[in-house]
Amino acid sequence: MEEDILGSEQHVGPSTLKRLVAAWPRRATIRTDMAGFMEPQPYERDLTDYPAHLIPFSGHPRFLEATPEQRRLVNTLAWQAYNARVIAAEEHVANPTFEMLGHGVFPGVDRYEVKEAIQQSHIDEVWHTYMHMTAMRRTQEAHGLTSEPDYSHPVTNRRLYRLTADMSEKWERDLMFLLWTVVGEVSINTFLELLSRDRTIQPMHTLVARLHGRDEAAHGPILADVMKDVYVHLNKEQRELFIRALPEAIVAFGAEDYELWPEILSFAGVEGTDEIIADTRQLPGNELLVTDFSTVERLVRDLEIADRVAYDFTTNQVTA
Repeated sequence: MEEDILGSEQHVGPSTLKRLVAAWPRRATIRTDMAGFMEPQPYERDLTDYPAHLIPFSGHPRFLEATPEQRRLVNTLAWQAYNARVIAAEEHVANPTFEMLGHGVFPGVDRYEVKEAIQQSHIDEVWHTYMHMTAMRRTQEAHGLTSEPDYSHPVTNRRLYRLTADMSEKWERDLMFLLWTVVGEVSINTFLELLSRDRTIQPMHTLVARLHGRDEAAHGPILADVMKDVYVHLNKEQRELFIRALPEAIVAFGAEDYELWPEILSFAGVEGTDEIIADTRQLPGNELLVTDFSTVERLVRDLEIADRVAYDFTTNQVTA
């Protein structure tokens, strides 16, 4: 089964697709907000770079013993790591998936309106990479950062690569990239909205989140509808893989990166890194950075596979 996932022609149903495509010139941030983004807002020294409450060990006694400069650096590096995580997801997972969708690797995307929506979304994703790359550069300049930890392989991507490394068939690997992309695209907006409303962080950082989130408000419905149409064309083996791997995709997307946090703490010179991380991981709920997967749950219900997906959306726990 080395061939791509193929299937008979079937139309994407929702009429919202045409409206989203038609609205793109008016709503896409690359068209409406590029000039504003290219004029950076001033850096406000009394504000942080990243919401402190999103750092899982922010209240740990050993972390609080660190100097204000060390804690501030950890906060800045957390912002940099977040941007790098977004860039890695866009460049190495979402963009290859949009390319596959645009080149007929998956079924159900041969209508012009669907292809148009996919290409528009792909353009948006490349623009998002540029926005987050620029945000990182501006932060480096504001703080005079000349070196940083290596953020280039975040947990979400690492888990995808480990999973696909054991898959011998191209269709398996392609389907996993599609699954990771769909989970990310339908879920990311809740976290972006959280950042965009946070008044404790730099205004230019909330701007990045707000602009990114505006585009993702359209991408989520588009990818959900595309996934529904692709799913009906999958054979039994392909559907079984999709259902079996879905919990892994959810956990991977939402996971705290406990391989990276120790590097950030050590880079900042914080003592007791091992103790901080060990204690933090023991606290309930601290394995996930993102906890709202209601949009994924809605998609699972729409696909009529809720009773077969081994994930409890009320507790965010894998059930089997």
